[in-house]
Amino acid sequence: MKRITFLMFIPLLCFFALTSCKKGKSDNGNGGNTEPVVTVKYIDTLAPTVPMVHKGGLHSDEDFIRMKTKIAANAEPWISGWNKLIANYHAQLTYNPNPVEKLIRGGNSAEEPSPDNYSRAMNDVAAAYQLTIRWKITGDTAYADKAVQILNAWASVCKQISGNSNTALAAGIYGYQFAMAGELLRNYPGWKTEDFTKYQDWMLKVFYSVNNSFLTTHWGTCYSHYWANWDLCNVASVMAIGILTDKRTLYNQAVHYFQKGFGNGNILKAINYIHPDGLAQLQESGRDQGHATLCIALMGTICEIAWKQGDDFYGFDNNRLLKGCEYIAKYNVAMLAVPFKEYLRYYQDPWGGCNNAEKHTEVSSAGRGNDRPMWELVYNHYVKRKGLTATYSEMASKKVRPEGGGGDYGPNSGGFDQLGFGTLLYSLD
Repeated sequence: MKRITFLMFIPLLCFFALTSCKKGKSDNGNGGNTEPVVTVKYIDTLAPTVPMVHKGGLHSDEDFIRMKTKIAANAEPWISGWNKLIANYHAQLTYNPNPVEKLIRGGNSAEEPSPDNYSRAMNDVAAAYQLTIRWKITGDTAYADKAVQILNAWASVCKQISGNSNTALAAGIYGYQFAMAGELLRNYPGWKTEDFTKYQDWMLKVFYSVNNSFLTTHWGTCYSHYWANWDLCNVASVMAIGILTDKRTLYNQAVHYFQKGFGNGNILKAINYIHPDGLAQLQESGRDQGHATLCIALMGTICEIAWKQGDDFYGFDNNRLLKGCEYIAKYNVAMLAVPFKEYLRYYQDPWGGCNNAEKHTEVSSAGRGNDRPMWELVYNHYVKRKGLTATYSEMASKKVRPEGGGGDYGPNSGGFDQLGFGTLLYSLD
């Protein structure tokens, strides 16, 4: 009976979300912040029967051959990136997993009285990923075995994600990271087939169920209510889990949302205005720089995952992401002024509408200079792969080199929001 009630509840939430949007100031959920109408070439999705491409998710065998060759030659910047990885305490064989039955983000709340424990997940998935990278580069199966131990422990112990609305952040951020760690280990002979299958099922039941619920209902609010990073981490998770579980319908869902979704995770809304000088501000640029840089990190991840599947979101809408990267890097790294287009964010009001408004009139200086391991990915794609100019993104990549990962940027969640180690993983000749 409870299952029937839940299934009935979801459509009601979807209906409520749609109707509440109609009551707001903007039909597109973007607060009336629109650019001149332009023609955008969208990326088509493939039939559900077309299998996913299994190239390691973010890193292919060709990528690891490059890394191994460069490390053996003691070449920079790869060797510095490698030394950064092997010095991280998460990347050691002594690391032991700490799974929890109920993963809580948004605890001590009316929805979940128990305290937060999501630090367990962010540390353990960082360890699984870093250990897997060490295995792929050295060939030492002890690192793969330790990573498998961590992933199996979580799939066996963790049954649900709980908390208040922040469950969406836990499902999104740790969802894409657990999926990418698992995908890298897909073909490891030491991971039993039955355990890998159990892991895939776990990702679907515990993480995708929340990802999907959030993206389709936004917890009963209007589509412009949640900031872009909430949507983006869930899009990344759905995309990654679709690859891990070989379910193209999930991957297609993420591809569709990233370019046509109603929420602020739509790339045309996440990067919401292109200025005449070619720089593009983000939906969160007027909020603070911690979240604005997070959006770049998440969009870079989405673009690279899609790239490995043959879909070029990097080039979407005439390199829209690059324009956003240059805007963020110019302001946060070069510490130069950037233009700003007034932005209105409409969010849920107490009566079920979307009439509460928050006005941003200038780029926020809060958190300016925020340091995230995210620049090598976008810099190497646009400059090294594509031969384009990325003045400020290049400056940023050199400033933070060598990039670390979880554990290198403090103990708080922000230091674990991205998998990192881009200097080692993404540097190209």
